[in-house]
Amino acid sequence: MSDFLDLASERLGGSVLYANDDFFAEKENLLKPHAPVWKEHEYTDRGKWMDGWESRRKRVPGYDFAIIRLGLPGIVRSVIVDTAFFRGNYPESCSIEGASMRADTPVEKVVTGVDFRELLPRSPLQGNHENIFPIASTDAVTHIRLNIFPDGGVARLRVLGEVIPDWRLVGGLGNEVDLAAAENGAQVLTCSDAFFGPKHNLIMPGRAHNMSDGWETKRRRGPGHDWVIVKLATEGRVRRIEVDTNHFKGNYPDTASIEGSVDGENWMDLLPRTNLQAHTRHFFIDELLADGPFTHVRVNVFPDGGISRLRVWGTATRQGRRDAVVQRVNTMFDPIELLKVCSSLRWSEAIARARPFASWDALVETAERTWFGLQPVDWLEAFAAHPRIGERKPGWTAQEQSGTRTASDETMQALAEGNRAYEEKFGFVYLVCATGKSADEMLANLQSRLGNDRDTEVRNAAEEQRKITELRLEKLVM
Repeated sequence: MSDFLDLASERLGGSVLYANDDFFAEKENLLKPHAPVWKEHEYTDRGKWMDGWESRRKRVPGYDFAIIRLGLPGIVRSVIVDTAFFRGNYPESCSIEGASMRADTPVEKVVTGVDFRELLPRSPLQGNHENIFPIASTDAVTHIRLNIFPDGGVARLRVLGEVIPDWRLVGGLGNEVDLAAAENGAQVLTCSDAFFGPKHNLIMPGRAHNMSDGWETKRRRGPGHDWVIVKLATEGRVRRIEVDTNHFKGNYPDTASIEGSVDGENWMDLLPRTNLQAHTRHFFIDELLADGPFTHVRVNVFPDGGISRLRVWGTATRQGRRDAVVQRVNTMFDPIELLKVCSSLRWSEAIARARPFASWDALVETAERTWFGLQPVDWLEAFAAHPRIGERKPGWTAQEQSGTRTASDETMQALAEGNRAYEEKFGFVYLVCATGKSADEMLANLQSRLGNDRDTEVRNAAEEQRKITELRLEKLVM
C-alpha cells in the first residue's frame, strides 16, 4: 500500500477545508507531512497540546467530521487513520466518504450541498495506532470526508491511491506534457535502492526543497549500479528530458543513462551514459537516441547517488490518448459526464453500467451497439442537444463546426434556410458530423438529404450521431 501516492499530501496541494469542531487541536494538523510528535508537558489555554485534529467531548447526539480537498484527483486504494498519541481520547470508530467536484467549489457548498458517497463503512479504530483500511472503490474522487464517532482526535490522515488526471485542465493530451509527472498520473514502480530518499520524490511537482526531497541511494560498495523505473502517464513520444540534481552536491551520480520501453520489460537506449554535475538541471534534446513510443523509462545512475527530479516531456500517441479515455470513463465518479458525449440518458446509463472497459475497441463497440439498440425517441433526445449548423456556440460544437468560420455570407444564409426547411419537414435538427467538413460540404449534404423520407433521415442522423460520439469520447482528454 505504501507504493501509492498520498493524494491528500500538502505538497500535492491537499488541504483540510472544514471541520465542524477542532476545539482542542486544529484540523490542518491532519495533513502535516512529518510523523506526529508528543510533547509531554505542552499545554494551550484550551487543554493538552496535541499534534493532530481533536474535537471536544460531544454531549449531544451526532458525530464530528472533517472535509479534505485532495491535492490530486484519483482512485483511493487505502486510507491510514493514524491516532498516534491519542490514547484516552481517540474516536471509537470512523467512516470515509468521497465526492468529485471542481477544486474551487465554495466551502459552504462542499459542506452542505454535495452528496458524498461511502468509501469505507463505519469501522472501529484503535488508539495510538496506524489504522489502515483498504478501499474497494474504482471511482475517482477529489474530496474526502472523514467522519469520527462520536468525537475525539486523529493525528494524521493519509489517502493513498492512483492519480486520475483531468487532462483538459492542462490543455489536453494533444499538447506536450510531462509524461513522468505525478500530477499527470505517472508512477515510480520500483528501484534498486532508496535508502536516503523515497523513489516517489523523483516525480513530485516543483523543484526539490532540500536534499531529502529527492531519490537517493546508499553508497554502493560492490559492483553494479542503481536504477529506478517510472511508468509514464500514458504512451507517448519523448521530445526532451530533464535530470535535476538540485541540492545533491557531494552525492550526485557520476554518470547516468536512460532507457525506454513500450511494455516495461524490453528496453532500448534513450539517452546514452552521460556525465552529470552537482546541483544542476540537465536538459537533453539532441542527445536522445530515440523518441519511442514509450510507456516506461528506466534511469540508471553510476554507481549510486541522488537525483531530485526527472521530467520526461513528450506527446501522447493516439493509442495513449485512447487509453487515457478508457481510464477516464472507467473511473468517472458521476457518469452523467457522458451526457456531454451523447445526450441520450439511456445511452449514458447503459455505458456506465457496462464499465469497466478493457480497451478502446471494447468501449467503442459497446457505445455503438448500445446506441443502435435504443429506440428512436432516445435518438431524438440526443439530436435535440445539438445546435443548428452555423450557430455560434462555445465548447466542442465550436471546434466541430470550425469549417463555418471562413464561409461566405451566402453559404451561411443558405445553411440557415436549409436548417429551417429540414426542421419543418422532419421535426428535428439537421445533424451531421461536421469535423473536417467545410461549410459548402455541409450545405451540399443538407440539400441532398432534404429529399429523403423521415424514417430514412432518422437513421441518417443516428449514424451521424454515432460518428460524433466516437470523436467526442476522444475529446474527454483533449
